Amino acid sequence: MTKTKKIWLFWGLFYLICTVCGFVSSPSGVAYGLFVLLSLGFFVPPGMLIYQAVTQKDRKLLKTVRLLSIVSISVTLVMILLNFLTFEASESWGLVLYWLLILVSAPMVCGQAWIIGLFGWACLLMTSIHFLRASRP
Repeated sequence: MTKTKKIWLFWGLFYLICTVCGFVSSPSGVAYGLFVLLSLGFFVPPGMLIYQAVTQKDRKLLKTVRLLSIVSISVTLVMILLNFLTFEASESWGLVLYWLLILVSAPMVCGQAWIIGLFGWACLLMTSIHFLRASRP
């Protein structure tokens, strides 16, 4: 198995862990601190992928990270808006939309500080765009 595939698997594992932790309501104490660290750790593997893409001049990998960042930020913002716009809907609708938000942006909900997740995705997006522009033929 190549190093890149291992990093992708590691990132997928972080996603699964963050998703499961996102379903825990109101963590406190040590659990809260652990969840924040997990949400920050979620962005280490894609950072490693960007580093590897830059050192190996792999534009395809940079484009993949850029696309994932764009999709995650966009769908997250749509889901947040839907969650806020349905405040008068039934409780079950609100719960379903919140669960979808957890699935779409696991590190954001896991860390309980939503700015961490959005900022992490924005950093990945801007970094991948920067290196894509720098590596133009």
